[in-house]
Amino acid sequence: MSVIHIHRHHHLGLEEARKIAFLWAEKAEEKFDMECAYEEGDTQDTVYFSRSGVKGTLQVLDGEFEFKAELGFLVSAFKSRIEAEIAEQLDTLLHPPKPGKKRKPAPPKA
Repeated sequence: MSVIHIHRHHHLGLEEARKIAFLWAEKAEEKFDMECAYEEGDTQDTVYFSRSGVKGTLQVLDGEFEFKAELGFLVSAFKSRIEAEIAEQLDTLLHPPKPGKKRKPAPPKA
């Protein structure tokens, strides 16, 4: 069994981190057909997620997120791709694009 472990620090506080964890859980349910359960605590929350071949947790703390997932044999073939996508999702949720910062359009081809 393969394991994915992703750790991200943040300065959001638990309330804001909770909102991000809810967003992540919604995306996981929609995009990856995950079954998610959210357990709220005083100092830490936990998102439990699972689907065929994958199970794990997202720990939500005052200053960090800790993602751990166990991948079954068949899913483990895609470990690198899954890990990269989850890391990118967390990074995007933690550091959304700033309003007003638009990419410059590519110059027209001649």
